[in-house]
Amino acid sequence: MASLCASRAAIFKRKKLLCLTSTSSFYCTESPIPTTGKQNHHPKPQDEKLEDVICRMMSTRAWTTRLQNSIRNIVPSFNDELVYNVLHSAKDSEHALNFFRWVERSGIFRHNRETHFKIMQILGRAEKLNHARCILLDMPNKGVDWDEDLWVLLIDSYGKAGIVQESVKLFAKMEELGVERTVKSYNALFNVITRKGRYMMAKRYFNKMVNEGIEPTGHTFNLLIWGFFLSSKVDTAIRFFEDMKSRGIMPDLVTYNTMINGYNRVKKIEEAEKYFVEIKARNLEPNVISYTTMIKGYSLVGRIDDALRLFEEMKSFGIKPNAITYSTLLPGLCDAKKMSEARMILKEMEEKYIEPKDSAIFIRLISGQCEAGDLDAAADVLKTMIRLSVPTEAGHYGVLIENFCKAGKYDRAVKFLDKLIEKEIILRPQSSLSMEPSAYILITDYLCNNGQTGKAETLFRQLMKIGVQDPVVFNNLVCGHSKEGVPDSAFELLKIMGRRKVLSDGIAHKSLVESYLKKGEAADAKTALDNMIEHGHDPDSLLYRSVMESLMGDGRVQTASRVMKIMLEKGVKEHMDLISTILEALLMRGHVEEALGRIELLLNNSLSPDFDGLLAVLCEKGKATAALKLLDFSLERNCNIDYSSYDKVLDSLVAAGKTLNAYSMLCKMMEKGGVKDHKSCEELIKSLNDEGNTKQADILRRMILGKETTLDSKKGKKKTAMAT
Repeated sequence: MASLCASRAAIFKRKKLLCLTSTSSFYCTESPIPTTGKQNHHPKPQDEKLEDVICRMMSTRAWTTRLQNSIRNIVPSFNDELVYNVLHSAKDSEHALNFFRWVERSGIFRHNRETHFKIMQILGRAEKLNHARCILLDMPNKGVDWDEDLWVLLIDSYGKAGIVQESVKLFAKMEELGVERTVKSYNALFNVITRKGRYMMAKRYFNKMVNEGIEPTGHTFNLLIWGFFLSSKVDTAIRFFEDMKSRGIMPDLVTYNTMINGYNRVKKIEEAEKYFVEIKARNLEPNVISYTTMIKGYSLVGRIDDALRLFEEMKSFGIKPNAITYSTLLPGLCDAKKMSEARMILKEMEEKYIEPKDSAIFIRLISGQCEAGDLDAAADVLKTMIRLSVPTEAGHYGVLIENFCKAGKYDRAVKFLDKLIEKEIILRPQSSLSMEPSAYILITDYLCNNGQTGKAETLFRQLMKIGVQDPVVFNNLVCGHSKEGVPDSAFELLKIMGRRKVLSDGIAHKSLVESYLKKGEAADAKTALDNMIEHGHDPDSLLYRSVMESLMGDGRVQTASRVMKIMLEKGVKEHMDLISTILEALLMRGHVEEALGRIELLLNNSLSPDFDGLLAVLCEKGKATAALKLLDFSLERNCNIDYSSYDKVLDSLVAAGKTLNAYSMLCKMMEKGGVKDHKSCEELIKSLNDEGNTKQADILRRMILGKETTLDSKKGKKKTAMAT
């Protein structure tokens, strides 16, 4: 019975633990086990370590009193190992710092030297150095003694953060607070100050160290020698190298590698060679660093054949090249145009699955192979990147696309483009190599001229998201969509160009107008024409004609008239046949004032429409009023009108019963001497009398008699003169 109770208690405790550690719910529910149907059997998960449970809780919930209580409920006691492991496994430095302070302030744990070291290490990596400094200085108040390693850790952390002065202050404070300083502290200081070029300070502290009776080690000299080389103080580096030997400290392989690397920095490869030979003379056996350093030196001075010789030598001695070796050799091969050798080296890396430390080498390899004319080798570089899990960027694809286009291998170029678009490589925020204009201009131009403008636009819209606004591509896309019969897409791009103030060219606008015309969308063609003019491009004469003809064919006479007006205002004086057709249509539809306005514009441009032809058509179609207004307009401006046109208009007015209008016009005609046949006049006089306009009839009769008298007088005089 007791064992049963204990078992139930254990089960209850385990359920409570699972409930408290759940991150998705505050309540613990138990799912019923299905009794029917096929059951799923899952492997039983292993129990999490307590520190992992705590870290997961801290990473998924806010740091509150409720979370702190939840942690206390699942931890029977906090010992040194648990606290250290929680700090070590914390997902974030802030989580670690919160936990470190909480267990201390709540009185459930007293930190020791190891937990202090761990939290300082975490804060140092996160560059939360003020917190680390406060924790270090507060240690004596907690009864925890300092040791040199704690101070060295903080000195090094400030140095890595680039705050050299704080490292120097901490080193001085060690002496002030009575913390013992050994060569370890000095080495940490030398490491910080020499890498920042403080070589004079390094020399002073070296002298201080020696005066304090602290003997430098080989590591000390290695740090100082490298620091002097970094500051280009070659003579000082050599002096310390000799001083090292004079103190009975024999240079080790690290020292020789440092000297070789230092001479390489100042491009004194002959001096570096001497030290490399000295390594072998002292039976130290050069390692991969020695060979890599020499290979780098040879590459820097252009002695790539010597670099290759050393590369083969190191492999013959069983020394395996590492990623740095390959990364050092490949750029030199590219600079020397030895692309076949570079291809072999890259293949070797791929077989050994060695990724270069500097991924920038891949763009140089691709470009180098393209320059050498080996496009297949360039494409293989991209395959190697993928196999080595090196992120490919838009710049890599761009070089390949550009060179395959230049070689006329557009199918291969389009395949690369498809991958680029599909994976949205252009939009990756971590990318540092963008696609060059020379690449995307070439490929979009090809696509737009080969019925694939949609694909070209997809590429360009991705480029637009990263700020590209190339006017050449924009205009190519407009032309491409227009040629493919998708003018709406082309017009949308032109609107985007307008909003972004990207310059458009006249060819793109013209192609858009022509595209709408081909589809029979006259109104849209006119809108596109207006847009063309708004952007400062003058359509040619034939484009104006095409738009006007399309509008006329669509029955849009007034719209065609407006296009005609724009054309005339732009100084285009052609297509009088079409202009006459538009004027006739306006007059026939009753848009007389608009037609007269257009005729006025023609006259101002030294052009004259066919008045007689227009009057004849109007009279024939029974448009007497329009004919009268047109005739009045022409009379006011002294236009050249044939007398027969007067008669036609008069007959049309009389036939339409517009006797007063006919009377008025006839008066003007007689003043111009344009009446020869008085038969129509007699008919008009009769009509005026019938309508009760006797006054006008009488005046008209007298005018006719007066004209006849004048004519008879002129004839008599003419006969007398002839007889004489």
